[in-house]
Amino acid sequence: MGQVQGRPRSYGIWIILAIVVIILIAVGATYNSLVTMDQAVQSQWAQVQNQYQRRADLVPNLVATVKGAANFEKSTYIAVAQARASVGQLSPQAVANAANDPKIMAQFSQAQNNLGSALSRLLVTVENYPQLTATANFQTLQSQLEGTENRISVERRRYNELAQAFNTKRNTFPTVMIAGIFGSRFNDKAYFQAATGAEKAPQVNFP
Repeated sequence: MGQVQGRPRSYGIWIILAIVVIILIAVGATYNSLVTMDQAVQSQWAQVQNQYQRRADLVPNLVATVKGAANFEKSTYIAVAQARASVGQLSPQAVANAANDPKIMAQFSQAQNNLGSALSRLLVTVENYPQLTATANFQTLQSQLEGTENRISVERRRYNELAQAFNTKRNTFPTVMIAGIFGSRFNDKAYFQAATGAEKAPQVNFP
């Protein structure tokens, strides 16, 4: 009789254990999914940084080239040099974590937008110097800059798409509850907020 009474208790323990296992499996699967998506966002953010760095690396040669033109507006290429310097004011560690910090993302984006605007003004001014635009060195830099601006636009779009996918997954029930268990480990991803008109690469084609 005692054995018969003990069976319900035994069943209850197994049911509880089964529920715990199911919960642990669900938590583990959700955690792994968030990790995978987080890594995809971080990887894509690195690609965005790479393209921005590529553009920054072109600036010194571009400035050196236009400085050689007679009567070229000094203030124009000085503005480009200053904008490039401001881009480097954020530490590499801060920039690397920008995807998880909207404030840093905004600062980074603003600095890059300022550099893009300065470059656009420089290239517009260069149109007044056909002898400069005709040089092989400038044409090479022009082509490299155009390609880089296009790649920046593509990589930014891809980053925002992955960030949106992560945020959607992270804030969907019951994932939002599981993500909360891990504190700041799975914060929402910051979006790249482009300035007005920044969705279009600067026009660097010359007559």
